[in-house]
Amino acid sequence: MRVFENAKWIWINREQNRDEYGEFFASFSCFGKNAVCRLSCDGDYTLYINGRVAGSNQYGDFEHYKIYDEIDISGFLREGENTAAVLVWHFGEASQRYRPAPAGVIFEIVQQDKPLLVSDEKILCRKSRTYASGYAKKITAQLGFSFLYDAAEEDGWMRKGGRDFSPAEAVDKQCVFYPRPTEKLQCGALKKGGTVKSEGNYWLVDLGEETVGLPVLEFSSPVRQKITVFWGEDLCEGHVRGRIGDRNFSFEYIAKPGGNKYVNHMLRLGCRYLELYAEKPVGLTCLGVIPQLYPVRDTAFRPKEDADRRIYDLCVRTLKLSMMEHYVDTPWREQCLYAFDSRNQMLCGYYAFEGGNTEYARANLRLIGEDRREDGLLSICAPCGTDLTIPSFSLYYFMAVREYVGHTGDKEFAKKICPKLFSLIQVFIENRKEGLVCKFSGKNHWNFYDWSQGLEGRLSDSEEQTPDLVINCLFILALENLRGITEAAGLPFAYAGLLSESRTNTRKAFFDGSSGAYALTPDGKDFTSLGNALAILAGITENPEALCEKLAGGEFSDCSLSMKCFEYDALLLTDFEKWRGHVLNEIRCLYGKMLAAGATSVWETAEGARAFGNAGSLCHGWSAMPVYYYRIGII
Repeated sequence: MRVFENAKWIWINREQNRDEYGEFFASFSCFGKNAVCRLSCDGDYTLYINGRVAGSNQYGDFEHYKIYDEIDISGFLREGENTAAVLVWHFGEASQRYRPAPAGVIFEIVQQDKPLLVSDEKILCRKSRTYASGYAKKITAQLGFSFLYDAAEEDGWMRKGGRDFSPAEAVDKQCVFYPRPTEKLQCGALKKGGTVKSEGNYWLVDLGEETVGLPVLEFSSPVRQKITVFWGEDLCEGHVRGRIGDRNFSFEYIAKPGGNKYVNHMLRLGCRYLELYAEKPVGLTCLGVIPQLYPVRDTAFRPKEDADRRIYDLCVRTLKLSMMEHYVDTPWREQCLYAFDSRNQMLCGYYAFEGGNTEYARANLRLIGEDRREDGLLSICAPCGTDLTIPSFSLYYFMAVREYVGHTGDKEFAKKICPKLFSLIQVFIENRKEGLVCKFSGKNHWNFYDWSQGLEGRLSDSEEQTPDLVINCLFILALENLRGITEAAGLPFAYAGLLSESRTNTRKAFFDGSSGAYALTPDGKDFTSLGNALAILAGITENPEALCEKLAGGEFSDCSLSMKCFEYDALLLTDFEKWRGHVLNEIRCLYGKMLAAGATSVWETAEGARAFGNAGSLCHGWSAMPVYYYRIGII
């Protein structure tokens, strides 16, 4: 099906400004109520039909992989004349979840293949009166911009148009269109916060649990005044932890005198607490969130023991909270699609949700694979506008693809993704010295492995191009996963010799005979749980049983929550029956502490909010791995 044949990309002007809001309005005639609106934009959008919200939320994408929504607007139409209005938020500045591109929106309303309305120069538009363009207030480097909304400037434009509208400008955007590969998020019932504190012009509310969705405000104000709303996952000295370093988790709203009612359909919050500050006392009716969740259904699996059920449910709930247009790491602080984080989430999703949620997993893998960097590695996130990569995450991508193909038998995807995998593996081959893969140099290469001692890498700092155990074990595992993917695709595997050579070289370079373990560096004495677990999984150790004893005995520097899976995998691969009890007990201990602390989702690390200078996330999809271990039979 061809889309947008008669439509044009349009914008409010020919300029390219950051953090800009455009409003587009038109009327059209419709007889019969079966019609759809196809729409794509750069940034985000809210679509109104006859003044009612009919759709929102652009899928994160690239110009060469541009996603459009097809929205059924039948239920919003009336016989005869109708109105269509689109609010578009053009970000215009790079972040870890947005790759800058020319501003624009393109849409068409179609009834039985007959266009009723198309975007072109006849569409009326203006810069938004209510949203402050160019305000450029950053939340975080990952999330991008917050907003300032002025309710005193409301004129009901989405129902009937308004003043200061002029014809739109056609803009040149070269895009290749694809239909949205995932379902739209579904809105739940409004979750109002329970009041914790109130002092007339100050309110603190508790949603009762970690929640992800759209911010809602309803109150009366005696005067025009500025309202500031902070959001966060926890409290510090009785207040929302809204400012952490240069992070600012807040939005601003200019109240009009009298009643105010507001919903933002484009900025999604991940939080438990909301805190409102006003210049003058207000009569607050609602400070809350409309939950937005991806439509999945849980499997019937339930652990027998109460402690395990509570941990399992906590993890499944976290998986759901971390599913937006694509997987996100943490809905509070970043909302980014990382190749490693999403690997854990996909693997758990195959077991947590009916049907394995495989179409959603496939879409995530496709989006990651569409990334293009000059150095050939995957960007730190997808889509991403910042010049930063974690090389090890490019190797975990092979693992994620292999697991997807193994769970689905999707030979077509395996074949399509192989060229990307071949080019990725070649980057690592070219970064070898004396038969070993080296860390990558350059300030835009973050050699991160884990949030544990010696494995954090140096962000934004160039490192020496030297080999280490973790990158070489991951390279071996990537080759082994590539073997499985090529077999599924019916393609030859051309790396058998390289795989054998890499195992030999890695064993020789990093094995320390005196300790019977693998050091992080050649001839070093720095032994990590992650490195030794990966050595077992990579098949380079001759005595995995002895190494497992050391892993379980805590002889090495420990893994953080997200990387515990490799330690558990190494133990269970070596002797499932022997080590299943150990794995189960450790899961109960680590996650039981979260539950005892009142957690309603699983934390980024075991330290909780205290981690990373009080910026630790209390809802992080990569830590939901107990779902997988419960399902493979450790209980």
